[in-house]
Amino acid sequence: MQAYVNERMFVSAPMTTWAVNNDGAMSWSMVTEMEGELTNEQSEVLELNRKFGVLAGYTISFPDPSPRQNAAIGLTARPGLSQCDVEQLWARHGEEIEVFAQVAHLKLASLPVSVAQQRLTKRQREALEWISEGKTTQDVATIMGLTTATVEKHLRKAREALQVETTAQAVMKASLQRQFLSLKPEHSRTALMLVKSSRCSHA
Repeated sequence: MQAYVNERMFVSAPMTTWAVNNDGAMSWSMVTEMEGELTNEQSEVLELNRKFGVLAGYTISFPDPSPRQNAAIGLTARPGLSQCDVEQLWARHGEEIEVFAQVAHLKLASLPVSVAQQRLTKRQREALEWISEGKTTQDVATIMGLTTATVEKHLRKAREALQVETTAQAVMKASLQRQFLSLKPEHSRTALMLVKSSRCSHA
């Protein structure tokens, strides 16, 4: 894991290359077919796998609506199993394994990205959430019980934390990182009533 993840060798893994461009399940037998076409970096990954007994398995790549991210899971066969053994197991249980993998992916994808320097405070996240709902800065100030200047400060700090230039980019990046929480329907209705009441009082 130290070499594969921390030293980013996974970027050169043949199955990673496949997963970036495809969805679904792929047998690791594909790597054998590619052996004469592998780059030096890809060959180093395979050598690392052999060193630790990672010799047979399947990769499942998951579809994602965003072109900026990909997700896949590598399923490694236990020691002693050949790729032929894996193919027989997959023929019997492949569909169930894919379902379990999809459930695991959806659960993991819902977790926030643990990037310390990009974590939003509660106020920054809430301000961005309301902006993503189509509220104006004045609306957000009314909903959160803050001044417009304070809301703008939270949005500016959110942009800085996420290292983006615009609030729209901040909304997109926070959404991709799963930093948004679901706003309860009653919360949204109360907020809408507050905004309408505020607008009427200023009319």
